[in-house]
Amino acid sequence: MTFAVIQTGGKQYLVREGQELKIEKLELEEGATVDFEVLLVSDEEATDTKVGTPTISGAKVSATVIEQGRSAKVAIMKYKPKSRYRRNVGHRQPFTKIKIEKIAA
Repeated sequence: MTFAVIQTGGKQYLVREGQELKIEKLELEEGATVDFEVLLVSDEEATDTKVGTPTISGAKVSATVIEQGRSAKVAIMKYKPKSRYRRNVGHRQPFTKIKIEKIAA
């Protein structure tokens, strides 16, 4: 089983073929294909590992956009005693759900 490390949205993800994951929002429509640059590729059976500096030239990870959405609401409460100050704000982080189709080393 081959796995790779990709970087998107300022974060790094360890991915395998067929895996679904939520990443930072990408401005793409559902069903679109996106390619990611690869930082590391490894094959578990052959113990063959390629590490990029910072990326591996010629290697890419292809993924398909499954859905665009927003995660569950996170409540942010601010409170200061003795001053009648209360503030309640919510936040919903947008995300893009992708499915890893192919890892090409």
